[in-house]
Amino acid sequence: MAIRVDGAAGRLRFGAIDMPCTIGRGGLCAAADKREGDGCTPVGRWPVRGILLRPGKAAPDGIRLPWRWVREGDGWSDDPADPAYNRPVQLPRAFSAESLLRDDDAYDVIVVLGHNDAPPVPGQGSAIFFHLSEGRPTAGCVAVDRADMLKLLPLLAPGDVMEIA
Repeated sequence: MAIRVDGAAGRLRFGAIDMPCTIGRGGLCAAADKREGDGCTPVGRWPVRGILLRPGKAAPDGIRLPWRWVREGDGWSDDPADPAYNRPVQLPRAFSAESLLRDDDAYDVIVVLGHNDAPPVPGQGSAIFFHLSEGRPTAGCVAVDRADMLKLLPLLAPGDVMEIA
């Protein structure tokens, strides 16, 4: 099934569920034009790969997708020079990488999307996630409020995709 994101309208739909969502501060862009750090949310159809949960902040009850707890030292490479670009990595690291244990709540739930990962092309965008809203545009991800995310999580299943338009 498809999670449909209407970036211009700021709406996300999954079956009969319709909720507000936030996209990147740079708006929407064609996936081929996506560049690391541009704040743009790439238009396209991205497989839902799995879920990362912060211990004590979200429960895995009813989740049908592959999931795991985020641990100390978990990061995601955002350095185009890194051989592990746009992949999960362990911190500290010689290359730039984003920590998955943030000071805010945005990454309490991370749905990993299959953008630029088969294989990753250095510089064409990393860490395009579906995560919790911070009340402002994202760095290129799609985000929703916690209550909406928790309603949606148990409905997602292997084979689902996110369609961003």
